[in-house]
Amino acid sequence: MVVLVKPNAEESELQKIIKQLEKNELELTIMRGIECTAIGLIGDTSQIDAEQLMLNPIIERVMRVQEPYKKASRKFHPDRTIIKAGNAEIGKDKTFTVIAGPCSVESKEQIEEVALSVKNSGAKLMRGGAFKPRTSPYSFQGLELEGLELLKGAREKTGLPIVTEIMSPRMVEIFDRDVDIIQVGARNMQNFDLLKELGKTKKPILLKRGLSSTIEEWLMSAEYILAGGNPNVIFCERGIRTFETYTRNTLDLSAIPAIKKLSHLPVIVDPSHSAGMNWMVEPLSLAAMAVGADGLIVEVHNNPAKALCDGAQSLDMPQFADLMNKLKKMGNSLGINV
Repeated sequence: MVVLVKPNAEESELQKIIKQLEKNELELTIMRGIECTAIGLIGDTSQIDAEQLMLNPIIERVMRVQEPYKKASRKFHPDRTIIKAGNAEIGKDKTFTVIAGPCSVESKEQIEEVALSVKNSGAKLMRGGAFKPRTSPYSFQGLELEGLELLKGAREKTGLPIVTEIMSPRMVEIFDRDVDIIQVGARNMQNFDLLKELGKTKKPILLKRGLSSTIEEWLMSAEYILAGGNPNVIFCERGIRTFETYTRNTLDLSAIPAIKKLSHLPVIVDPSHSAGMNWMVEPLSLAAMAVGADGLIVEVHNNPAKALCDGAQSLDMPQFADLMNKLKKMGNSLGINV
C-alpha cells in the first residue's frame, strides 16, 4: 500500500500519520518527493481502512499495490530515481548517459587508451570486464583481480567511474570498495544469493536482463536488491533469447517504456550484446534514445579484430566517436543532453 501526502502538509501532521500507521506492525518507507511525500507500507495491509485514512485532510491518495515488486514499483515511489556515479546522473530527466569500454580488460595500455578515447568522445563512465562469464570454459576468462587493478589505474588517469561485472557473492566486499557501479550479468540475474549480498551495500548496481527472463522476473530481481536496503539499481536491457538466429539476441525495445511505466528505476540499453554485430550498434543506440532509455553501455576496443572477447560486436574508437556525434545531434533535436 502507498499513502500519498499533500505537498503542503505540516511536518507535525505527517508524523502523526506515520505514528498511526506504525501501530499496524508494517514496514514503513518514507519517500519525500518534489510533488508529494509517499509512505510505502509493506506487510499485511488488509487491516488498513483506506477510506478512513482518506478522511485525514493531508492525505492525497491511498493506493493498494498489487504487484509483488513493491519497492521497485512506481506506485511505491512516484518520483524517478537518479543514480549518481562521479559526475554522471543516470535517470535524470532529459539526460542520456553513455558507458563505454572494452568487453574485457586485456592490458594496461589497452584499457587506458580506450578509456581516454571514449572520455574524449563524451562517455561519462568506463566499462571493462575483469571477471568474464563465458559459455566455454576454454575461452578467455578475464584477468580477474589484475584486471580490476588496471581498471582502477585507468580511472585514476581519466577520472571516469568504472563499471565492471561481479561473478560471486564472495567478491562483494572488494567490488563495494573498488568499483563505482557493480554490474550483474544476464546469467546472474537470478543468482539470489548474490543479489541479497549486493542489497547490503549502497553501491549502484547495473542489473542486466536474463537471457529468457520476463519483465516481471527482472523487476523481482531488482526487488531482492532493494529489499536488502540498497536503493541504487539500474536496469539494463541487453537482448533476450528468441527463435531468431540471425542476431546474437533480440533487443526488446518495448521493455524500455514498460519499465518506465512500472518502475521508478532508470533503464539503459546494451546495443552491443543485443545483436552481436558492430554494424547494428548505431541504429539500435539511436532507437534506444528514441524510446526513452536513460543511456547506453557500449563495447569499444582499440583493435576489435584482435580482441580476446566479443570483437565482432565492438566498435573501434573512431566508430564510437561517430556514434556519439549522432547521439548528440539526435539529443539536441529532442531536448536531451548527452
